[in-house]
Formats: sequence, C-alpha cells, structure tokens
Amino acid sequence: MALYDKVGALSQALEKIIVGQHKLVQRLLLALFADGHLLVEGAPGLAKTKSIKALSQLIEADFHRIQFTPDLLPADITGTEMYQTEVRKFSFQPGPVFHNLILADEINRAAAKVQSALLEAMEERQVSIGNVTHKLPKLFLVMATQNPIEQEGTYSLPEAQLDRFMMHVKISYPDIATEKTILRLNREEHLLKETQNRHQQTLLSQDDIFSVRRAIMNVHMDASIEEYIVQLIMATRTPEKYCEKLGPLIEYGASPRASIFLDRASRAMAWLRNRDFVALSDVTDILHEVLRHRIGLTFEAQSLGYTTDRVIDEIRDAVALP
Repeated sequence: MALYDKVGALSQALEKIIVGQHKLVQRLLLALFADGHLLVEGAPGLAKTKSIKALSQLIEADFHRIQFTPDLLPADITGTEMYQTEVRKFSFQPGPVFHNLILADEINRAAAKVQSALLEAMEERQVSIGNVTHKLPKLFLVMATQNPIEQEGTYSLPEAQLDRFMMHVKISYPDIATEKTILRLNREEHLLKETQNRHQQTLLSQDDIFSVRRAIMNVHMDASIEEYIVQLIMATRTPEKYCEKLGPLIEYGASPRASIFLDRASRAMAWLRNRDFVALSDVTDILHEVLRHRIGLTFEAQSLGYTTDRVIDEIRDAVALP
C-alpha cells in the first residue's frame, strides 16, 4: 500500500473512533507528521484523551497519560536516580516522558516548575539528571490539554512556554446528529468489550511516519507563499505598518517559531490533501491555531471586546494576498 493510502486509512480509522471532532483528528495528524506538539482546549468529555490513545493503538507507538495535579513533582515526569542496594549504586529510572505519545492532561493544574520540566523535554528532546543526559525517543509527541471552564487552582502557562506548542486547538460540543451517533457507537463498543478483546491493527510504522515527514519537507512552496507567511508574522510584531487600528491592540507578536511552524504545518496540510505544493488555503486554514497562543492583546483590545482570533482575522485581512 502506498504511503499516502496508509495515512488515509489511518485518518479514516480515527474518524470512526473519534466522532464529531474532525478538526481535532486532523490537527493531531498534522502535529504527528510535522513533528510538533499540540495544546488542546475544550470542555471535559470531548474525546481529547481518547483521540491520542486511539492514535497510539493505530500506529507503532507507546502511549502514557500524565494527570497534572498541584502536588506533582518534576521527577514524577522526567524520572529520577534510584539507589540499587543489590549493586550498591544509583541507576536512572525513566519517567513517563520516555514514551512516544504523551497526554499532559490539564497541564495548567501543575506548578510552574513541573510544567517547565515537561516543556524543556519537548524543546530539547532530552532529560538531564545530574550530569547525565538521557535522549527521548525519536518519535515524540506531546498533546497537552486545558479545561477552559475551571480556573480555580490552575497555573497559566507562561507565554514563552506556550510558544513551544506548534498549535493551540479549541474544540467544542458536537451537534445533535453527532451526539446520537456517539451514543450508538458507545453501546456497540461496550458490547464488543463484553464479547471479545479487540486487537487494533497497526496501520503506520515509525519508519512510515519518518518517511511522511521527509515527504512533507519536500512539498514545494512558492516564493510568494513564503513571503506571505513572513508578512503575516511581521504584522503581529509591527501591526501599525499594516493597519492603523491594529497598532493599539497587540502588546507583543509572534516569535520566529511561528514562522517555522506555520511553514511546516502548511506543507503538512498540503501533503495530507494529496498535493505536492502549498496553496494559500493551506496557510490560512491553520493560521489561527499557529498564532492563537503567540499574540498578546493589550488592555485596550480586551476592554473593546477583542479576542485573539478576531485580531488574527484582522491581521489576515490587512496583509496583501500573494
């Protein structure tokens, strides 16, 4: 089976398991193939955990869920040195971060030092304990979740740490028809568990995933599209040059990571759409997810009722199309 057909089969299998969350499934695949991390915000019960767990069952990867709580310690994530009495020496016991797919559930419930331990691993792809550095798996993806409903007892992620996520995805409740489908599928899954143990077929190996990543980097991007991406990022930093009313609305703009991730995610989007070149729609369709957590609004903007998404719309409208 051709590589693109394998990815298509994976996408279809995920859509059957995760009903009514097409955007979440697509963005999860984008993060996987573009080698980035994902921050997902949504109310409880919207299949955030189920989505990444299902992905781990369909590809050659192991999965671990970390429930972030106020009493969590950095060593609970990274691992620690343990004294072995049998051999009378310390040995490193890897923490849950040494898995391929990590779910950082409610990441904003843990203290800053715990958040930074995970986010450092995300950026450096390694963990340092004492004077020894331990490499993380080559295939490594973190999907962190935030609950927008409850704010008591939470610690907001600093802007510099948010910047390490490729995309910030917001998901909402399903519609009536989808809700009915979910009920039916839940009953079928429950009956299936009662009668037999399901064995999920591995649809994509790690070598396949790395091959997709290489193919994505070879997707053609016209110089005009590249210039458009750069101009979008520059418009977040010096908005007054692009639109006079944007100047007082933006406190700080996007970092160079935004350019890199927007370029990479656009190529991945084009490849998933079975094209060998990046179209304008590939950029604009993921613009909000890439910039949403990278733009700071001024107090004036907030007092006028502006949201980050609305400001991104204004930026998109202000930058000339290629």
